[in-house]
Amino acid sequence: MATRRLPLAGRRIGVFGRGGSGKSTITILTARALCHRGYPVVILDADSTNLGTPAVLGAEGEPESLTDLFGGLVFSGGRVTCPVDDPTLLEGHILRLDEIPDPFRALTPDGIVYLAGGKMGRLGAGAGCDGPVAKIARDLEVRVPEDPQPVMLVDFKAGMEDSVRGVITGLDWGLLVVDPSSTAIRLAGEMQRMVAAVRSGVRPATAHLCDPGLVTIAESLYRKARIRGLSVVLNRVGDPETEEILRTGLAEEGVRPAGRIGNYPEVERAWLRGEPLDSPDALEETAAFLDRVEAEMASASQ
Repeated sequence: MATRRLPLAGRRIGVFGRGGSGKSTITILTARALCHRGYPVVILDADSTNLGTPAVLGAEGEPESLTDLFGGLVFSGGRVTCPVDDPTLLEGHILRLDEIPDPFRALTPDGIVYLAGGKMGRLGAGAGCDGPVAKIARDLEVRVPEDPQPVMLVDFKAGMEDSVRGVITGLDWGLLVVDPSSTAIRLAGEMQRMVAAVRSGVRPATAHLCDPGLVTIAESLYRKARIRGLSVVLNRVGDPETEEILRTGLAEEGVRPAGRIGNYPEVERAWLRGEPLDSPDALEETAAFLDRVEAEMASASQ
């Protein structure tokens, strides 16, 4: 019964956008809107360079990296490989929440669980790329013994790099944040086309893989991809003219936004001061956007 009342329970939803679009803000607002509806929520921070999300989320400190939990970066002699070089699933990728040691998770006052894939700057110069973080983001699923199962929001790094690494194959849905910029409009079109290509059965690039077994695994992951669609939200929209320009540009890309979030000074101040984000207006608009996301996901499942 609980799952029917909470249609997003157990879903993995990725949040994408260009640098500075407000991905982490939308992730936090969406997590809180979900909590208000009774969903258990897990945030997986897969942005290997952005810092400060735990403070703005209101989490109790910054957890240790999941990359360390799973054995460290392959580039530093560890076990977590890049999904482009090694498409095999992350070993032990399905975890119960109570199996994640306390140092590797943080909790907010409203019960949101925050996990961090890994931050590259802390590993020092020459530590390698963040492909292993993308593999964790592609594969990790967190379960609880009871229903409903958590919604996992995956906050990806800026741009399309993680998308072309194949992370969308492990998602049920995508959220794309479009800020007032022509770059964001173009990214929305590219992301929508990529999701459509994966859904239509386009095979991944595998010419670099010498092992036929790895080619088979990569093609299987794309063939079994779970993603069903992409919802677009306008962010930091300060006036009707800006919104109209964005909507016109997106229409030319064949993209129809599902919602919009205004430009609120309290959001900027929260990031500037590193303090919990508190914006009732932004949260109300996020709730309206979430209504559309639930409707779009339900329609895509029919």
